[in-house]
Amino acid sequence: MSNDFCRILVENFLRDSWISIKTLVEKVQEFNPEKRRSVSFFKFKNNQRVNEAFDGNHFFLRGSVEYTNPHLTVEEAQGIIGTRLLEVCGNYYYENGLREPEAADVGQLCELLKKPKEGKIVGFLLNTDDVEPDRYSMNPLKTSIVESGQSAFPVANVNTQELKIDEQFATKYAGTLICPVEIELIRELLGASDGSYLDFVDSVKYAQLVHYTDFFGMDLFLPSLRLPLTTLQNENKDGLLHHIISETHKDYESVEQAYECMGRSISKRTTLLTVPHSSNGYGSKRAARGKIYFDDSKFERVTVKYKDTLLYPNDVDPKDVSVAKCQDSFTVNAEKLSNYVYSETPSSPQFFLYSMGSPEDAALWHGVGAFGAPKLLESYNSIRSACRKGKLLKGLQKKYDARVDVPLHLNLVPSGMWVHPVHRNIDASIGCVKDLGDLARMGMKIEYLANIG
Repeated sequence: MSNDFCRILVENFLRDSWISIKTLVEKVQEFNPEKRRSVSFFKFKNNQRVNEAFDGNHFFLRGSVEYTNPHLTVEEAQGIIGTRLLEVCGNYYYENGLREPEAADVGQLCELLKKPKEGKIVGFLLNTDDVEPDRYSMNPLKTSIVESGQSAFPVANVNTQELKIDEQFATKYAGTLICPVEIELIRELLGASDGSYLDFVDSVKYAQLVHYTDFFGMDLFLPSLRLPLTTLQNENKDGLLHHIISETHKDYESVEQAYECMGRSISKRTTLLTVPHSSNGYGSKRAARGKIYFDDSKFERVTVKYKDTLLYPNDVDPKDVSVAKCQDSFTVNAEKLSNYVYSETPSSPQFFLYSMGSPEDAALWHGVGAFGAPKLLESYNSIRSACRKGKLLKGLQKKYDARVDVPLHLNLVPSGMWVHPVHRNIDASIGCVKDLGDLARMGMKIEYLANIG
């Protein structure tokens, strides 16, 4: 059965996403890196973290999953499978030459998908660890997240000791957002947790991948990377992300250039380039209000205020909106950011800045144009353009081996996003889908975002 669903996906992918495969292969053919540093990722096997390093001269393809829910959603599963299909098909046609797909290719690709194979292209998952733990009102631990005072914490700092299953949530959303088997898995691994919410979530999702690897007939154990807070915690003051935060807070001109990359006016100065955390642990970017102050061109300080803020609803009940509960206000002096040390001033940089720390040469986005924000890609591309031109963050490539070229942008086509076959929501847990073949039969449509960059 697994081979049948793998074949269905491969045949559909070759038919409907050939331009993306072709564009990826052509990009790899042009790829000629100069002695890039090795890249370290991790996986979880049998609830244990295992590190995995790759030579820096590989072509890295970035997928993503969320820490806002401990279980795999239908959307996340599609992204993982899509990344894996791109990786394997890209390597196959890179090694064997680009040509129109033939029937014999399908069988060979299905065999290659069964096991990990190190080719030029390496797919990985970027897990962002600065988000709230129940950002989209779909976390079955939601009540205890609020009651433990951690709803406005960045997930990197959430501790599992006071967390427990919200039984009302489990009952209300059974079959639409979560299923009983997943609840029991979460309960089991929560009990085995050493306190780290990040390790707990990764252990749940990798445990789920054991079953879905078998069902879809393809090895889905992509390695992962955490950004930005885990990296900042492990860096010293001279590290890449520390350097980016320091350099973008040097003076009025550096802040203005960063604002330009975001497509924002500096007149109000209310968007913080990095959001300082409260001494109470709050770090929600959505709950934080701030302002940057200057004395002429000299950067002086930022003010930060945290207050209770509604986040987002799930796709099943629009009235069930998650919340970040927090009350605090404080000031951070300029030198704490212009001469940045994370251990002294914990903060969450904006995505367009910390994405410079990802090794990606290509990225798979999820539904840009409907579910994803085009403006995020614009700021992402703008900072790389500014770096290449020497306008901002000079010397990143030479000193830090940072990727300053605009990666190849690929996208799960919005109209082809996987949804629950009955309830039609993309945030359903994959365990809610009674017949996984329904997902395979939806196909895999990935487009090349040719006009971005």
